Amino acid sequence: MAELIQYKDVEIRQADQIVLHNVNLNVSSGEMIYLLGKVGSGKSSLMKTIYGALPITAGEAQVLEYDMTRIRRRKLPYLRRRLGIIFQDYKLLTDRSVEENLLFVLRATGWKDKALMKNHVREVLEQVGMETKAYKKPYELSGGEQQRVVIARALLNSPEMILADEPTGNLDSETGREIMDLLYAISQAEITVLMSTHNIHWPELYPGRKLFFANGEIKE
Repeated sequence: MAELIQYKDVEIRQADQIVLHNVNLNVSSGEMIYLLGKVGSGKSSLMKTIYGALPITAGEAQVLEYDMTRIRRRKLPYLRRRLGIIFQDYKLLTDRSVEENLLFVLRATGWKDKALMKNHVREVLEQVGMETKAYKKPYELSGGEQQRVVIARALLNSPEMILADEPTGNLDSETGREIMDLLYAISQAEITVLMSTHNIHWPELYPGRKLFFANGEIKE
């Protein structure tokens, strides 16, 4: 299995405060990994360092063969094309349809052929069970449906890794199960899923590796 993340003695800061220290983490392809801990324990901060939204101030850090301690801003789009990011608050464009939301991402990441783009959008929507809702605006969808669209968006560029920040946090338990079914199926298809959650039952129902965040450290 390929090594996707290699962190050695990493220190992560937010506004001059150390959030995490002594982070030693190796992540391989096809893993399902849960980030567990209280609000403010550093789960989101770790994810931000993986996609380059938060700089790493000390240690050694490689993500998909990019050196995250030295990565230049112009290289970040190339890294992010290889990642799928799922936000708790969806971040969908509310004035556009589901299809237009996904086409916007494809255009932004260099796709040109309109017919190819439309076909690809249809394929990823089928993958998440949303092929009949392509014409709808986000506000016409339920929370679970919006999260399915967000997962479709994350899958658009065939990522090697999905970063999911509390993807079931705003959903009822039944809808949360449906989203977890999807994410677990993605991990079984050799795409690594790193997921932060407060739901301690998910790792029991969908087995995976557990990382515990407390007192500025990560422990397994």
